Amino acid sequence: MSHTPHELIEEFPGKAETIQSLKQTNAHFARLAEDYHQLNREIHAIETHVKPASEDTERQLRRQRMQLKDAIAALLA
Repeated sequence: MSHTPHELIEEFPGKAETIQSLKQTNAHFARLAEDYHQLNREIHAIETHVKPASEDTERQLRRQRMQLKDAIAALLA
């Protein structure tokens, strides 16, 4: 499997322990992280042409990923 950019640990360097802890202790954070992970995988499949999608669909998914990332960043702050 190829390397997928935009993993949470890469997006928030130095926060790996906090991310892992929040996944285990905060149900809301865990849900956001799981949604982010699933969406990130879907975008990766589109980018690598494994899953066909229109440019509009890809843009919409990227916007959703950014919104999730913003919500996760707020909880990490």
